[in-house]
Amino acid sequence: MTTTRTNGSLYTHTENHIATIEFGHPSSNSFPSELLERLTKAFDTLSNDASVHVIILKSEGERAFCAGASFDELIAITNLEEGKQFFSGFANVINAMRRCKQPIIGRIQGKTVGGGVGLAAACDYCMATEAAAIKLSELTIGIGPFVIEPAVSRKIGLAAFEALAWDASQWKNAYWAKERGLFTRVFETIGELDKEIQLFAEKLASYNPQATQQMKKVTWVGTDHWSDLLIERAAVSGELVLSEFTKNALHKFKK
Repeated sequence: MTTTRTNGSLYTHTENHIATIEFGHPSSNSFPSELLERLTKAFDTLSNDASVHVIILKSEGERAFCAGASFDELIAITNLEEGKQFFSGFANVINAMRRCKQPIIGRIQGKTVGGGVGLAAACDYCMATEAAAIKLSELTIGIGPFVIEPAVSRKIGLAAFEALAWDASQWKNAYWAKERGLFTRVFETIGELDKEIQLFAEKLASYNPQATQQMKKVTWVGTDHWSDLLIERAAVSGELVLSEFTKNALHKFKK
């Protein structure tokens, strides 16, 4: 079942110390501002819930995991403040995931673009299907993957980030992403993916939560400055989205 709500949907469910966050949007699970805000709040709330030992992040349906930013909202941006505010949405989510006390498992069932790649990179452990190709298409519309770059580069290295970002019109398949560390395991079917994620989440949930929280702190050392850095990057994107090049590219894409 996929949502038809224009602002998207977000559901959180906790069972046996495993919390699942599921987001959805009729436009290939893309993100309008309101949905980014709700996702940020969901991570912040779960982070402070002692009964939660592990979090699974997933999206609705069997096709795209996430198509990145909402094109409708990108087109509607008319000034610098609006632009900075919109791109800060992804900055806030990545920072919430980074600060979140519990490990986050990403379930990537299909194609992932732009900000969606950033979300996958901000997970602590990702599993995917063979259909989970990735692309950073931002340069094709006159902006860049600036906000998500620190998260993606941290996970796959600068060289692999450059391979994605410069070749903005090309998809990289799930095995390419696995070889570079974005995905840990790749499965043929969604059924296999879900089975393994459940087993892995149960294992993590059974470990000492104090140990897993310390483990998470260790792996994110050196990222505290992201609170400011990602907002600064959001301002860069917010300025570029007002350019004539980007406005024309977005309208062309929309048609």
